[in-house]
Amino acid sequence: MTPVSVRTALIAASALLVAFTPIRSAQAATAADTAVEAAARAVTVVEAAARVAAPVEASALQPGEFVWQPERSPAGEVEIVVSIPLQRAYVYRGGALIGVTTVSTGKPGHRTPTGRFDILEKHARHFSNKYNNAPMPFMQRLTWDGIALHAGQIPGRPASHGCVRLPLDFARLLFSATRVGASVHIVDHSPAPEEALAMVRGNGAYAGMGGPLEELPGAAN
Repeated sequence: MTPVSVRTALIAASALLVAFTPIRSAQAATAADTAVEAAARAVTVVEAAARVAAPVEASALQPGEFVWQPERSPAGEVEIVVSIPLQRAYVYRGGALIGVTTVSTGKPGHRTPTGRFDILEKHARHFSNKYNNAPMPFMQRLTWDGIALHAGQIPGRPASHGCVRLPLDFARLLFSATRVGASVHIVDHSPAPEEALAMVRGNGAYAGMGGPLEELPGAAN
């Protein structure tokens, strides 16, 4: 049961308790109030537990699944860490983890480059000039030679031509949360969600291949 459904069930149960219990005395009213307060406390505990558990649950995500909890950090700079071995991407805002998703990176012969990249441009509706006009929804370009974040199939293994594929709904959410210039770290390590950002920050490595904002053919991956 989700935190929202738990909240709804508890509030409904409390309302029914108050509605159908005869008000016989001040003591009965106090008991009803206590029940409502207890239900509210229970909702708070459930919601807090769900927020804490999200990174742990992320390790069990199936291909195409993701966790998105932007309320963990409503404001701040967005940074993304992509783990090639884990086929996962971790999204942080203001230094706090707000999302984890399964991904599909480059297959053999089309390996996704590692290093730090800046988002160079964004197009919600983008098509490739290199791969038969293939759609690249919610494209966020990382290099001028065709590497990008975008929505695509997530088969549970590296399968792209070098891009980082994201589940469609997650790609849409991420697109709305980022801005041009945001940092994307692609690593060949298997960090835990809580450790990934600390691992890549301050290492001095920059392997981005960006350039001036100029018109260049896109490439689907």
